[in-house]
Amino acid sequence: MTTSIGVAVIGAGMAGKAHAAAYRAASTLYSPVLPEIRLVAIGDVFAPLGRETAQRFGFERHVADWRDIAAADDIDVVSVVVANALHREIVAGLLAAGKHVLCEKPLSDTIEDARAMADAARDAAATGTIARIGFSYLRAPGIAFIRQLIDDGRLGDSLHFSGRYWTDYGCRTDAPISWRYQGPAGSGALGDVGSHLSYVAEYLCGPVEEVAGGRFHTSIAERPKPLGRVVGHSHGNVSGESEPVTNEDYASFNARFADCVGTIEVSRVAAGHPNGLHLEIFGSRGAARWSQTNPGQVEVMLHDEQADIAGFRTVALGPAHPHYAGGWAMDAPGVGIGQNDLFVHQARAFLEEVAGIPATESLPRCKSFDDGVHNMEFLAAVAESAAHGGGTVTVR
Repeated sequence: MTTSIGVAVIGAGMAGKAHAAAYRAASTLYSPVLPEIRLVAIGDVFAPLGRETAQRFGFERHVADWRDIAAADDIDVVSVVVANALHREIVAGLLAAGKHVLCEKPLSDTIEDARAMADAARDAAATGTIARIGFSYLRAPGIAFIRQLIDDGRLGDSLHFSGRYWTDYGCRTDAPISWRYQGPAGSGALGDVGSHLSYVAEYLCGPVEEVAGGRFHTSIAERPKPLGRVVGHSHGNVSGESEPVTNEDYASFNARFADCVGTIEVSRVAAGHPNGLHLEIFGSRGAARWSQTNPGQVEVMLHDEQADIAGFRTVALGPAHPHYAGGWAMDAPGVGIGQNDLFVHQARAFLEEVAGIPATESLPRCKSFDDGVHNMEFLAAVAESAAHGGGTVTVR
């Protein structure tokens, strides 16, 4: 095992801060103990934000140019958390410099760039350099418990999946234009939050085979130009000028998976739902559901209950459930978990792989760039369905 690991994060916005905080906490979780984690650099072209983030999370320095991180001898691991269109150049440069890379989802803004990144990752793997994509929900204890209920047969044969990811960061007409609202069809709500829900659906339902009924809608056709820098989902002051929104605020579709069929709906204009990921799976022997609103519990219904008390029961997650025991300083039922914790688990899983800790002693590994390409092919099939009036499209 290596003696220490130097870490950097490129991108100091909302998700970049989540990665920075995650690396800071990762060594406090689970066993075996990680090597020393050195918090080295935050990279961001906007110096005031980069310096603030570095100071806030205990990183040694801020740099404005990602190339300085690629060239730094004291950095081993880098998270790339910037606009999707920037991923390819930065990731390729980091891998060429021998840095282990954890890239935020989606892998890129085009399938062509994503495939090129996957090729670069395979080349880098030949020299021992690791490239992974952050599918953070795959280590959520509640979702993993539902997968366990499926695997051990307690839900019976899977019949139907229903998932939605409703958010409201774009529900106001005065939300300023940013890269999130400008891109091809499928790069809006579908690429942002649908990329999460699609890999979760495959985790529970098996590989996707085809999609149909794709529908996109842009509810707010133009947005005002900001007077300052837009960070994450921030609003701030805007000008009297506006620019067109070129991708979707809302998307829905149905799919056939290897194990069952399902429906998925995503939105960034669902007022009152700041982070509303909700999923439900129905089987021949019962059903289970989980929501990001109450991530420390799973609701389970089984047909073997007595008729007069049949229905969903609420199960508080605790050490008896996957990825929970040892995952926090207080790992008792009812303490509560949230999305920030999933970023810590993601960072921990990546650092365990870099450190050479065996997979049998680790959290589930982060996914490969090839998995990231598949995720984009899944979403591209939805976009194709929507472009052709909801027709059926086979997923590669």
